[in-house]
Parts: sequence; C-alpha cells; structure tokens
Amino acid sequence: MDDTELERRLYPPLSGLPSSERPAPDWTCVHRELRRPNVTLALLWEEYRTGAPDGFGYSWFCESYRAWANRLNPTLRQVHRAGERLFVDFAGSTVGVTDGATGKERPAQIFVAVLGASSFTYARAVWSQTVPDWIRCHVEALAWFGGVPQLLVSDNLKAGVIRACFHEPSVNRTYAEMAMHYGSAILPARPYKPRDKAKVEVGVQVVQRWILARLRNQRFFSLAELNAAIAVLLDRLNDRIMRGLGTTRRALFEQFDRPALLPLPATRYVYAEWRRVRAGLDYHVQLDGHVYSVPYALARQATPDERAGEDPAADHRRLGARAADRRATARSPGDRRRPRQPGLAADHQPVARQSLARRHRRHDARGCHHRPDRPSGPSPRPQRGEPAQTAGDHRWLD
Repeated sequence: MDDTELERRLYPPLSGLPSSERPAPDWTCVHRELRRPNVTLALLWEEYRTGAPDGFGYSWFCESYRAWANRLNPTLRQVHRAGERLFVDFAGSTVGVTDGATGKERPAQIFVAVLGASSFTYARAVWSQTVPDWIRCHVEALAWFGGVPQLLVSDNLKAGVIRACFHEPSVNRTYAEMAMHYGSAILPARPYKPRDKAKVEVGVQVVQRWILARLRNQRFFSLAELNAAIAVLLDRLNDRIMRGLGTTRRALFEQFDRPALLPLPATRYVYAEWRRVRAGLDYHVQLDGHVYSVPYALARQATPDERAGEDPAADHRRLGARAADRRATARSPGDRRRPRQPGLAADHQPVARQSLARRHRRHDARGCHHRPDRPSGPSPRPQRGEPAQTAGDHRWLD
C-alpha cells in the first residue's frame, strides 16, 4: 500500500460526531466481565470499538470506567461522640534500640492510641506485641488520658482477639478482664475492614511521619530513653494546629473528650495470664517453679489457673491456693540445691488429715515435741569415737 493508505490505517481520522452523540459503553456489563479470569480493559475496549467504530478512545474508556466504579462503594464519614471510643493499634514501623554491652540492635514496637472525637494521640515503645506488653500499653494509655472511654476498638491481633469473626469474635480473657476492671468494653474491628479503625490508621501514619521520622538519625540505648524522646515529640504533635480545624488536638481533648471520659478506678489493673492446669494425685499444681495446694477434691482434674505478673499477693488470692509457708516455696530461678517444697493450706487437705494436723498442733502447744529436761535446739554432731545420740532422746511427730 502507499503512504496515504498506511497513514489512514495507523492514524484513522477522528469522528466528526460530538461526545454526546457517541455510543457509551454499558459499564455494568464491563464491570461484570472484568470479574472473569484473563479479561482486561484493553480487550473490552477492543470489543466496544468493534461494535461502535465512532466510539471513544482507550484512555477515555479507562478513565470513565474507573470514575463509574468508584461510585459503587462510597465511604461513610464516621461521627465520633466525645469519650465514646479509643482506637488502639501497633505501628508497622519499628525503632531500633542498641544494647550497650553487645552492640546488637533490637527492634521496639510502637503502640498508638487515638481518641475518636479529638484525635488526641498517645504513643509508647515496647519490646513486643505479646499480651503483657499489650495490656501494659493500655494501662499506661488510660492513665495518661486520665479517664476511660466507653469502647476500646482494636485490631484482630492475637494479643487482643483469639479468634477473629465477623459477628462474634473471641476476645482474649486477660484483655476482657482488663476492660472489665476499667468499666469499658472491647469492640474489635471486623476482619479485613481497616476502615472500622480508620482513626488509629491515620494516627499511626501521623506518628510514623511526625515522630519516628524525626528520630531516624538518633541512637537509643534503652527503652526508657526512646520513650522519653517520643514523649517530647508527642506533646508537640498534640499542641500542633491541625489544618482544616484551626485548633489543636489538646484543645479538642480538653473541650470534648476529657469531660466525657469515665473516671479511672481506684487501683491500676494488675496483669494476669489465664491458663488451665491439672492437679496431681497430691492435689498440688505447679506455678512458675513453685508448688501450691488446691482442694483435694480437685486431684487429677483440670483446674482454672492464672499467673499474675506484678502482684504476688494477687497471684495467691486468685489462684485460690495459699502457701502454708511462703519461705518454703520461695526459690530463686535455677537454684537446684534446695528441693522444691510445696506450700500446703490446711483446709485443702482431706478431713482425716486435717484432724490429724490439729492433734499434732495441740501436742506442739503442750511442748511434747522434746523432753523438758533437755534444752531445745539441734543436737551437737558426735565426735569420732563418741557414741551416737539415740532416737529416744527426742520424740518427733510426723
């Protein structure tokens, strides 16, 4: 073919029809066909132009389809009432903390909490995203806010939600107990629905860009040093005027959220981990290297148990098994020289054993455990060649 025909084939003349008179594609059909495998917009445009030679070009076809598709799933603007919800999550970015002894760097996780009405932001660095650090961050955040919201909206991480579900998620028992202690409730976000916690998603982005980015050239040697640097920048962030509102997060917090927050309880929550153990034949359970008694009727049965991490007195109270002698059960980790001695509560023993123990205590009160004509205390070790002390010198009660 000559040059004129070649140019006509490569660059066809534009249609003389106005845009309003050109045939428009059926976007519903296009959207439905795109769900099929291996179907692209280019293929659908070619089919459209085959049936409508005077139709629109490929670029217009793609832009018009995307504009039509964006109207299918509009986003509802959330309205947050004062003091109603606290959105919590961990940031995706971490900050390295250097060990001064070894020189190795350990990543620290950044916990972020944002109030819904005022966007008042809290951030804290912890070592991990485990349950102890997760609970500790909540306790510190509520103390920092000076009040308790009605709902705690969290992501579906394992420290907070055991089993994610669209209708009835299973919340971690320790997490639920912490919320109950503060008089709040837990409302996990729906799986794969980050817009349910969009407030903290934006808060995480602000913390990463406004705080962590400013700390990128600093070197930290402890978690306390990192948290001190975060606290300084956090105050500046909350005192910074937000565009579009003309006020600061702190001013909105003092005006809306603080008066609506529930008061803090008299005592802080004491962290505890729940687990199930099985009592042995001797009706004792083992807990962190110590042995505690349970009622003898629970022998060889699965017993609900929990381990407290901050308050030993709460550990004994919640376990329900008191140690008969706290000194006998105290044992440093790794100490293999002393045998593990169980703590036995008197009311956990069978009735016959309790009566026998009471009879022994009456004998001890009368001084029957040693002869009155001999001084009390341990007998001296016999020297070589001397006769050993006989068993009749002392009467011991089992």
